[in-house]
Amino acid sequence: MLPRVRTLVEHAIESKSQYEDCAQRSEHLMRRIMISGGLNVDRGSAALNRDLQNRSGERLKSSVDEIHEAGVIVKDLDVGLIDFPTLLKGSEVYLCWRLGEDDVRYWHGVHEGFAGRKTIDDEFIANHSGGTEE
Repeated sequence: MLPRVRTLVEHAIESKSQYEDCAQRSEHLMRRIMISGGLNVDRGSAALNRDLQNRSGERLKSSVDEIHEAGVIVKDLDVGLIDFPTLLKGSEVYLCWRLGEDDVRYWHGVHEGFAGRKTIDDEFIANHSGGTEE
């Protein structure tokens, strides 16, 4: 599952970056218009930027939706951080992965977050049941 999720996270990050770039260009244009009391705007360029922003927003939403449909939780797209819900000794915990890591090697409690990551060790593997209760 990780290779597919990795690709989706990469697409989501790329789409988010493009969306934010377009939003920044639009914001810059609006500031220039407000400061100058109006100016000649290249409507075609502004429309292309708006269309690109809309398309990248749709791609971002689609990627995140697909990640969620796989049962994975997006924690932070700025660093590509995601969690896979699972059970440890009957309690829900998260397997934790960040873009750039080769595989899933960490886990943490539901309320611990990234700072509470622990290495998956033999004890975890022995007490892990491999899923979450519905």
